[in-house]
Amino acid sequence: MTPTQWDFPVELCCRPMAFVTLTGLDVVYNAVHRAVWDAFCANRRADRVPISFKVLPGDHEYPKCRTKRTSYEWYIPKGILKTGWMNKHLNLVPALVVVFYELDWDEPQWKEKQSECATRVEIVRQSLQGRNTKVAVVLIQKKTPLPPGEDVIASERAAALCNACDLSGKSLFVLPHTDHLVGYIIRLENAFYEHAQTYYYTEIRRVKSHKEFLNKTTHQLLFVRHQFKIAFFSELKQDTQNALKNYRTAYNLVHELRAHETNMLEIKTMAGFINYKICRLCFQHNTPLDAIAQFRKHIDLCKKKIGSAELAFEHAAWMSKQFQAFGDLFDEAIKLGLTAIQTQNPGFYYQQAAYYAQERKQLASMLCNHDVSWEGRKCFASNQSSMIYPNPDPLETQTGVLDFYGQRPWRQGILSFDLSDPEKEKMGILSLQLKEKNVLHSELIITLLSNAVAQFKKYKCPRMKSHLMVQMGEEYYYAKDYAKALKLLDYVMCEYRSEGWCTLLTSILTTALKCSYLMAQLKDYITYSLELLGRASTLKEDQKSRIEKNLIKVLMNESPDPEPDCDTAAVKASQKLWADRVSLAGSNVFTIEVQDFIPFVQCKAKFLAPSFHVDVPVQFDVYLRADCPHPIRFSKLCISFNNQDYNQYCVVEEAYQKSDILEQSSQGTMCLVPGKTRKFTFKFVAKTEDVGKKIEITSVDLILGSESGRCVILNWRGGGGDAASSQEALQAARSFRRRPKLPDNEVHWDSLTIQASTMIISRVPNISVQLRHEPPALTNEMYCLIVTVQSHEDTVAKDVKLTAGLKPGQDANLTQKTQVTLHGTDACDESFPALLPDIPVGDLQPGGKLEKPIYIRCGTVGARMFLVYVSYLIDTIVEGKEILCKCHRDETVTIETVFPFDVAVKFVSTKPHLVSVLTVGALGQSICRYTIFTDDRHPECLSLASHYCNHPATAVTFHDPSRSTGILCGE
Repeated sequence: MTPTQWDFPVELCCRPMAFVTLTGLDVVYNAVHRAVWDAFCANRRADRVPISFKVLPGDHEYPKCRTKRTSYEWYIPKGILKTGWMNKHLNLVPALVVVFYELDWDEPQWKEKQSECATRVEIVRQSLQGRNTKVAVVLIQKKTPLPPGEDVIASERAAALCNACDLSGKSLFVLPHTDHLVGYIIRLENAFYEHAQTYYYTEIRRVKSHKEFLNKTTHQLLFVRHQFKIAFFSELKQDTQNALKNYRTAYNLVHELRAHETNMLEIKTMAGFINYKICRLCFQHNTPLDAIAQFRKHIDLCKKKIGSAELAFEHAAWMSKQFQAFGDLFDEAIKLGLTAIQTQNPGFYYQQAAYYAQERKQLASMLCNHDVSWEGRKCFASNQSSMIYPNPDPLETQTGVLDFYGQRPWRQGILSFDLSDPEKEKMGILSLQLKEKNVLHSELIITLLSNAVAQFKKYKCPRMKSHLMVQMGEEYYYAKDYAKALKLLDYVMCEYRSEGWCTLLTSILTTALKCSYLMAQLKDYITYSLELLGRASTLKEDQKSRIEKNLIKVLMNESPDPEPDCDTAAVKASQKLWADRVSLAGSNVFTIEVQDFIPFVQCKAKFLAPSFHVDVPVQFDVYLRADCPHPIRFSKLCISFNNQDYNQYCVVEEAYQKSDILEQSSQGTMCLVPGKTRKFTFKFVAKTEDVGKKIEITSVDLILGSESGRCVILNWRGGGGDAASSQEALQAARSFRRRPKLPDNEVHWDSLTIQASTMIISRVPNISVQLRHEPPALTNEMYCLIVTVQSHEDTVAKDVKLTAGLKPGQDANLTQKTQVTLHGTDACDESFPALLPDIPVGDLQPGGKLEKPIYIRCGTVGARMFLVYVSYLIDTIVEGKEILCKCHRDETVTIETVFPFDVAVKFVSTKPHLVSVLTVGALGQSICRYTIFTDDRHPECLSLASHYCNHPATAVTFHDPSRSTGILCGE
């Protein structure tokens, strides 16, 4: 019995096809024959008939046919199905033997050739003596034959050849070797297929004819055997509906057999074979629900048929194979177009197969626990019982294979329920147990789990995938492949951390810790130890204490104590590795990215305000909390920023002896007491060049151990938080539980939030800015805006600068039609800017005041917003450090621009029908002269105005109470 004894035979799993042998072809030395053979077997498409071809010599000896039985009266069958029967009819006994012979109708030596051909046919018949195998002859000819009836010679010679070979006319074929060879071959195949169909139909009738001689008292096995043969021949005949019907009947007959411990394995083996055939045909007929129903029925009927209690592992192996085979069938059907769903896919069957493989492993460890040593062909127990391995081996047979499927090698063909040789039975069972002990169970389990994981991944079942990956990792651990175990477990831990599965995570971490210990992987060992001490661990306090002490040993460059329940040999090997780690000088600083784990220390950093003025110290707090069993002392806390210049101001360091890491008291700056929150406050003065920038905490580093020895750097990205923080924060936000009152110097950890960034803003200016003007502004007027700046600083405001003009961000047309200048006498045009930046006005003494006029020209009417921005430098002292601050204040004003005649009119002279007026600006200067025609009763008034002033005329309304309308022309 081999470790693969539970695999289904190849001939059971393949698709049965009619077996046809071709003789008379020399495919090695004859090019024509080679071309014929290639046409038969090369590039066979799915639409060609299902035939299995094989080239054999003409004198090939086929399996001898046993003498036909005429009565079953005294016949007692020795088993259900012989192990070679399926292979015999698939690959050894043909349905049709085709004799190829090169012979043209106009052959000069026809008689001799005819005789030679008849001799070859007779040789084939002699080798098939007693078989119903059909024989056919194919004449390979050089010429294309004439249509039937036109070649008289061909008809005569064909009849003569059939008579000489004792063939019917339907068994003689002509194959012209022309350009259309493949077409002729396909026609030949179809004819061969019909002959094969006839053969298998005959075989089915022959087997059925035996039924009338059988009785259910002594021939129960034959009923199953014959029904299976009928179904198998139906498959070869491609009559799958009848095949399925007969397989179902055979399956029911199997379960009608009297079952006993001695024949249980044979019954289950045949039940498994027939169930496989039924499920395969159901999938082939596109009735997957029938296949699933049949398989469930099969499992329900067989799961309690364990057989010998000493060989219970065999039943688990058989059950595992049933689920695996069905999973393979299901997966094959899906590849051929069947649609599966998330709740019904092959993954579940592979998973169950893995479960029974694990059960097999457990049973084998209990039943096969023989401490033996091998010496040649004998095996002696090392205990005092001196158990001897049987010699000769009871698992060996004369032919090397079993006669019947499912029987024991040491009692083949014995169907009696009473064991005639108990001692031989005992030795046979012992041999099976010793063979089972050498089976690599973990490899079998891992393969099945891997198949299941692939299916669950395909059908998007992430939790099932993770669950099975954990089992794969554990199997790799049992198989002592610790590197692969760690790789798988580490992948799954990420999901369990984020989802808060603490119990599952603890179990996985425990296995991972064992793997890292047995491989002496320092960083992994430290990482998993830190996590098993943390809040996500469900270990008991004594277990945590043991892990904590081992962690401290590693930090002190000592070897840790072995993890419990590890393999003794593996522990001894790992202790040597740890000794090497201690003696070798290497990298002793290990940085652990905390955001991927849940260590026993939590960290939250928080700036006291979302922004700080540059002349105010930046302050923030770092909160630390430990969850380990005992107080523990850290050596250093340091915070890093996006501007590294601030790092030097945010460091806390405390020196101590190595032996003081596990601090028994809560004294010390860097000592963390379990369950207590410790706050560290930092402050620093921001740099003036960081005004307007954000200061961010990029990382928080907490160092355990000594940098001169072996130390661990716990690195939090940003302001803290680990793999479970977001989930815990969400739960805390949803919780309505009232928090207990704490002393004034303590805070609730859950109430703390992380604030990892703050903004540096400029110093608050201590100056005032006033804007004066006399609205409204006229179009094209040089409108004056007076800016008054007064200092309220205690020291001199240096380098005062003024930026004035149109506020950015407004309509682009306003920018083009607005000009600003410092001089009212300038003739502004479009070359002047809309905004004057950084106008220097000098220094400003404490209490000092300055005024600055700004002239604005607006080319269009409407409202505009103007900006005046004043900046200056001033020296100030922050935390004893003198810094130069840049301060600024800005003011805005909205100025409305209108046409001049809508503002003020001064009459200069009066004439009939017209008034010459002068518009006056805000400062009293003359802006523009207009002539207004006031008599609008004359229709010719507009043309008269245009002619008088040589300018286009426009109707207007002006501010003269005695006149309401008029005509305006500019001069």
